[in-house]
Amino acid sequence: MEYLKIFFDGGSRGNPGPSSVGVVLYDHKGNKIEEISEYIGNMTNNAAEYIALEKALDAAEKYDVKKIILITDSQLVHNQLKKTWKLKNQNLQKIYIKIIEKLKRYSLVDLRLVPREQNKEADILVNRALDGLNNKDQGISFGNIED
Repeated sequence: MEYLKIFFDGGSRGNPGPSSVGVVLYDHKGNKIEEISEYIGNMTNNAAEYIALEKALDAAEKYDVKKIILITDSQLVHNQLKKTWKLKNQNLQKIYIKIIEKLKRYSLVDLRLVPREQNKEADILVNRALDGLNNKDQGISFGNIED
């Protein structure tokens, strides 16, 4: 595999509030190879965005690639990683340091900032995890049954 193309998103309902991440990995031919939709606890939206990236990089480790394209709609994550904006929040700095170490494993990291509409698939996974959390709170498990 030449490279991975990874869409990632994090979100919270309330800030801070229940939070989740969504990640979609594609191979260099455009085939979807993995997706993550996971509840991550109560935190801020910014923390959820960083954790989404961390989970994306953890998933990417399974694949033997040295180049990755990372796609986000988070101006904060994009601009702090590109060092356009300063990172002042101590809690985010801990996650940031781990992410930088993981990014050093790659010979090329292409970090792209896109409008939210172009990151819809990861956003849907964020909301799916949060919606699932709400359903679990009610003792209801919604899903589809093939007939």
